[in-house]
Amino acid sequence: MSQQTPRIYLSPPHMSGKEQEYIRDAFASNWIAPLGPHVDAFETEMCQYLGCRKTLALSSGTAAIHLALRYLGAGPGDTVFCSSLTFIGSANPILYLGAEPVFVDSEPDSWNMSPEALQKAFDWAVAIGRLPKAVIVVDLYGQSARMDPLLAICNNYGVPVVEDAAEALGATYKGNNCGTMGKFGIFSFNGNKIITTSGGGMLVSDDAEAIEKAWFWATQARDPEPWYQHSEMGYNYRLSNIIAAIGRAQLQVLDERVATKRRVFDKYEQALNGLPGVGFISEPRDTRCNRWLTVITIDPDLTSVRPVEVIKALGSENIEARPVWKPMHLQPLFSGCEYFTHGSTSVCDGLFSSGLCLPSGSSMTEEQQDRVIECIIRFLGD
Repeated sequence: MSQQTPRIYLSPPHMSGKEQEYIRDAFASNWIAPLGPHVDAFETEMCQYLGCRKTLALSSGTAAIHLALRYLGAGPGDTVFCSSLTFIGSANPILYLGAEPVFVDSEPDSWNMSPEALQKAFDWAVAIGRLPKAVIVVDLYGQSARMDPLLAICNNYGVPVVEDAAEALGATYKGNNCGTMGKFGIFSFNGNKIITTSGGGMLVSDDAEAIEKAWFWATQARDPEPWYQHSEMGYNYRLSNIIAAIGRAQLQVLDERVATKRRVFDKYEQALNGLPGVGFISEPRDTRCNRWLTVITIDPDLTSVRPVEVIKALGSENIEARPVWKPMHLQPLFSGCEYFTHGSTSVCDGLFSSGLCLPSGSSMTEEQQDRVIECIIRFLGD
């Protein structure tokens, strides 16, 4: 590989060109603090896009989960059920509040929380007399979980759902936007997401009172007094006006980004689907994935190649690829936590050992994607 070969990143930021206009307005108006008209407008425009009642712009998606769980009363002595195959930001807020995570396996088709495994977890909770305070359902890699059966199970026990749609903005389930189907929805605008503010997140809900309380906590829980008075613990979790300005411009091109990401996936699937042992995450009926990342699996029974070897081969060509998320129940941090499988064996473990994420940037050129495809074909064909 030539040292001059440009690097192909996994999912780099992709600016629309309109961001500078909004940023200039923020500077011209001197709204630089973590409040301002762009924050208000970003929240309003997200409400309109999602079709939800209230939104709260925050410093991260993790902060949004933290506030949601606090509102739902999670604390010491409580449990919170959570998808195991996810980024650790989904689970860490459970620990922030002193609660105990209980992890739930994926189903094979959507890779998201298995209704069968969730029912096992509830059977266990009933047996010990301790229902969870919440269930965190993750929409992995932009693919919606099968929300109807998951919500039906949770509703049967009166347990609220926090839908972690950090990776799934623009994806849908039966015509509903991901992030709008639980008590709370969570989004992330981190640098690698389908739209980005460089860093940031959002809490959404149809419960206006809940969002108002979360807003209070997110602004250091300042009491309505003329001086700084605090009766509750709060956090510095609000989004800045400058970052919100970037988000507003990004939101305007979200549908274009989804369309581009789906085209990237389609090209990968057409080029690689015939290779022995290569599979793709499916798009179950009644769902529309935003294809945030194109994820493939390599069947060890059909090829001797392991994903880590493909990642290394791509790296030698200055191409970034990554393993699938290491499941939370395998993380040293969560050693000893309860975990419930889809069937007799763990689906999560198999996906972790066989899966890898390919470069999927919405700004990736045809030539760049051809480079990735050629490298994979060449390596798997050796």
